[in-house]
Amino acid sequence: MKEEDIIARLRDGDSQAMEALMQQYGPFLRYILTPVLLNASEREECFSEVIARIWQKQAQYDPEKGSWKAWMAAIARNTALNWNRTRKQTEPLSEEIPADTMAPEDILLRKERQKALEQALLQVSRQERLLFYRKYYYLQSTAQIARELGMTERAVEGKLYRLKKKLRNLLGGDTV
Repeated sequence: MKEEDIIARLRDGDSQAMEALMQQYGPFLRYILTPVLLNASEREECFSEVIARIWQKQAQYDPEKGSWKAWMAAIARNTALNWNRTRKQTEPLSEEIPADTMAPEDILLRKERQKALEQALLQVSRQERLLFYRKYYYLQSTAQIARELGMTERAVEGKLYRLKKKLRNLLGGDTV
């Protein structure tokens, strides 16, 4: 089934479109979840949640903002990160651990740094940008990146080192 057909059928509330979605995009979504959730049973539970979120939020998909696959990847990644975050919160906290709240100024600085990094990433090559996203956005291991790109781990580490150095220079110092 074509991507457009799946989207249209999802918007019509066709539950069979969900099966087509899982068949066509299930491996891709699991690929996104794997580096974030190492436990297979947690990954499967999270996968179910990802599918449910896609079903619930499919009306929010806007093709002008990005591709369907990128939209689903963002939902999968964010759901997995939230999954990890909520699992960590259920563990009892020690009396010695300070609260993890950010001051408004810190939030603003973080947003400004994020915007500056996004602008710097637009100034590097597409290949470098994809490497950055694989490592730091999708949290893929160096071994996985090397294997999938047909490179040695050392070559990937070298490219990442040079990329971080280039980004540091574009950002004006040690802000990365």
